[in-house]
Amino acid sequence: MRENARKHSNWAGNYEYQAAEIVVPSSVEEIQELVAHSSRVKALGSRHSFNGIADTKGTQLSMDKLNRVIDMDERSGRVKVEGGIRYGELCAYLDQRGYALPNLASLPHITVAGACATATHGSGIRNGNLATSVHALDLVTANGDKISISRDDGDGMLQGAVVGLGSLGIVTAVTLEAIPAFRMSQTVYEGLALATLAGSLDEIFSAAYSVSLFTDWRQAGFNQVWLKRKEPDEGSEQSLAEPSFYGATRATERKHPVPGLSADPCSEQLGIVGRWYERLPHFRMNFTPSAGEELQSEYFVPRAAAYDALCAIERLRGQIAPLLYVSEIRTIAADELWMSPCYGQDAVGIHFTWKPEQAAVSRLLPLIEEALAPFRARPHWAKLHVMNPALLRSLYEKLPDFQQLAARLDPNGKFRNAYTEKYLLGADSVGTGD
Repeated sequence: MRENARKHSNWAGNYEYQAAEIVVPSSVEEIQELVAHSSRVKALGSRHSFNGIADTKGTQLSMDKLNRVIDMDERSGRVKVEGGIRYGELCAYLDQRGYALPNLASLPHITVAGACATATHGSGIRNGNLATSVHALDLVTANGDKISISRDDGDGMLQGAVVGLGSLGIVTAVTLEAIPAFRMSQTVYEGLALATLAGSLDEIFSAAYSVSLFTDWRQAGFNQVWLKRKEPDEGSEQSLAEPSFYGATRATERKHPVPGLSADPCSEQLGIVGRWYERLPHFRMNFTPSAGEELQSEYFVPRAAAYDALCAIERLRGQIAPLLYVSEIRTIAADELWMSPCYGQDAVGIHFTWKPEQAAVSRLLPLIEEALAPFRARPHWAKLHVMNPALLRSLYEKLPDFQQLAARLDPNGKFRNAYTEKYLLGADSVGTGD
């Protein structure tokens, strides 16, 4: 099925795709044929990128119809899925078989392939981003061939390919490492002072399996703390949560992270125990996620420098708060994935959910990036940033290896676009951009 793409935009509505057409293939063979005969092509998942990373002036391949579980080896806990499956759809399948994923993003609405390709993450001081669960990839390369890349190969290629940023080919299948299913509770606390993190940041973020801090930056502190705890007693119906947490007070009613919004779209709170996939995301699958019409930015700093980085942001809160719905602070464990913002460093993600005022946000981002520059902050690949390309490239020591891998798999630049030319591959590399 083909359709004109000129009026198609991303999930938030802030970016209009320039693709000449969108094709919705229903098989890997169809993808191979389309890729082989296209001069420019990109995969399109849940459209949750806020910039042009998934765009092309050629053909976009929507993965909507490749959304099934291919198979699962229940002895090893490995599950192979098509690239277009969404986490919300996969999780119920795993749970029914007694398995889980180690972590989930705040939204269950996103596709597995897209989330892994952009190093999307959840929270947890010991939890890596979602791409760290990948055991293998099936990839359609520029000439239309299908290749498989696995940890079992022993050549390290998977570490370069998992966070592929759409630059290596079309990911048609992903094999994930699952773990035994578990149950969780979620408790929200209100009113945590920023200064409390000065000597207790690691302790606060280690207090539960997953911890998120939320603030509207109208004060030097956090409106809410969300603690997601694994529950050893599956027979219990309610977790025993302390009435206070580092000076914050336990909420007595369900909360939305954005002040003033209804908590109906949010996952269950109040210490009520439930399935892992009904607690790890902040939002429920059948509801509009987050604030709806919004913009997003995120920057990753080393965890050791996180308090100082947050203080630098706090000094800008007078300019940030009027444009902000909410800011979320999360921890992500270090990994070895070449193009992951957490490569080689335990990180803290400083996330901003902005009101849909792109011109004003674009004027503010340089101030935020300047404030975070001393901490060598790495921006989220799929969200809004204005970082100098040379500076961004300097933050990734494995970028030359990634460029070589891209040149080998895509020698004529079929999967390149303006974004990847600017920030990843460079106009002086093999191939040309859109």
